[in-house]
Amino acid sequence: MQPANLLLLILVLALVAYGLGYSRSRSLAMPMGGIRHLKSLPFYYGARAALWCGIPALIVLGLWAAFQGKVIQLMVVGSLPPEMVPSGAGEASLMLSKISNVASGALPAGFVEPPIAAAAERLTALRAESRLFMSALVISVAVLAGFLGWLRIRPRLNARSQVESILKWLFFSSAALAILTTMGIIFSVAFETIRFFGKVPFTEFFFGTQWSPQTALRADQVAAEGAFGMIPLFTGTLLISAIAMVVAVPVGLLSAIYLSEYANRNVRGVVKPLLEMLAGIPTVVYGFFAALTVAPFISDLAASLGIEASSQTALAAGGVMGIMIIPFVSSLSDDVINAVPQTLRDGSLALGATQSETMKKVIFPAALPGIMGGVLLAVSRAIGETMIVVMAAGLAANLTANPLETVTTVTVQIVTLLTGDQEFDSAKTLAAFALGAMLFLATLLLNVIALKIVRKYREQYD
Repeated sequence: MQPANLLLLILVLALVAYGLGYSRSRSLAMPMGGIRHLKSLPFYYGARAALWCGIPALIVLGLWAAFQGKVIQLMVVGSLPPEMVPSGAGEASLMLSKISNVASGALPAGFVEPPIAAAAERLTALRAESRLFMSALVISVAVLAGFLGWLRIRPRLNARSQVESILKWLFFSSAALAILTTMGIIFSVAFETIRFFGKVPFTEFFFGTQWSPQTALRADQVAAEGAFGMIPLFTGTLLISAIAMVVAVPVGLLSAIYLSEYANRNVRGVVKPLLEMLAGIPTVVYGFFAALTVAPFISDLAASLGIEASSQTALAAGGVMGIMIIPFVSSLSDDVINAVPQTLRDGSLALGATQSETMKKVIFPAALPGIMGGVLLAVSRAIGETMIVVMAAGLAANLTANPLETVTTVTVQIVTLLTGDQEFDSAKTLAAFALGAMLFLATLLLNVIALKIVRKYREQYD
């Protein structure tokens, strides 16, 4: 049985345990000849039985799923003849990949050595046995734990306290998992970044003005020495993001002000959904629009004015990206402006201020933190965009501030470096992690600066 089917089965068993626990608590509350008071509501007794049934089974399922792959791989590799046992991690990975392809049918067994074909058959058999044992163990644990939980139901049992304690630990575990995942990402990126700086000088990466990460992967391979200067990439990222913000922030903010303060209900009911529809359009569609419509238009317009422009420009990518992130600014700003207390509007108007003065002097300062949050979200969206840049701005890492030239961004280069079969010991591949670390630090610095701006200009109201 597949893990997804086991999850559904655990859910069904937990619901059965809930029903049995609920009915048992009701029967204990009304015994023959009188009424007995329960320590908790019947709902908590049923929930306790369901938790007893589900949590141990989920723990067993998670542990089995986490370790079965590694155990099966070790058993399969151990079954190979001594002369075919891989000596390193890279050879083991390639060997297991070939065995898995034969087992899945992607590679015919006649095209590989007989020991590989036998290992593929063993892999298939071990996977089937593992699923069988896993299903039997998980079901047994769920039934046994649920039965024990049902059996321990007593009228004086404080089921509510136990259920709330278990749920509190589950919520804490979820929060801790999110934090640990974030820390794991940070440490993994930091570790690979340190490895990268062991191969490329620190000064070259931070102060170099050339980006051409084409290095030799083997000692006998002929290739360029490679250049790993990050300045052209961050220049292109900032240029495209700045163009996008020039388009998105004024249009999004002004549309939010109009919809929240000036538009009537009918206009708002039509315009707001149309604006929010822009957020649902796939980025590849925006990329096609930028590459096939906007970029040729900009190129032809520049040629008619006697200005030299590339067929792929930062202006085309940034402009279309700005259109894409207008809903982020508009929707969030509109919600924040509408959340300003009506008493502030009424007080300002009662003192003789006009509607525009009320907007500038009262509503906008009160909504500034939320508006800054929307702008930050839009900036993060622009910095992390890849598809539009690839299709409309190109891949050339040019150090320029001219929006009519081809540029590239950090995210595009990260995707390019990690595409295909790569050696994770080469500076070329490790450069992706260094770029990711620098992008993370830049985004963090941007958020800190924005927070200081918000704290400085935010107005406090009682």
